[in-house]
Amino acid sequence: MPTDTAIAAEITRQTAARAPKTICPSEVARALAEDWRPLMPRVRAVAGTMPEVVATQRGDPVDPVTARGAIRLAWKPRPDPSA
Repeated sequence: MPTDTAIAAEITRQTAARAPKTICPSEVARALAEDWRPLMPRVRAVAGTMPEVVATQRGDPVDPVTARGAIRLAWKPRPDPSA
């Protein structure tokens, strides 16, 4: 099983690469394990600890741990320092 650090690194890699589009947490789990389904709760839990990642459901921010159903993960846009 991958470590939380490895999960966080994969979440960062995928969300940053796809920004501003979102990813499904299952994409992270599939990249880290052949038997990926048991990894899903950990992927969601790790995503919930990452301040640079936002979880959404139907476009609204949600807690990835407590949200029921499908969620998406996105890289949070950094504030524009010139604004």
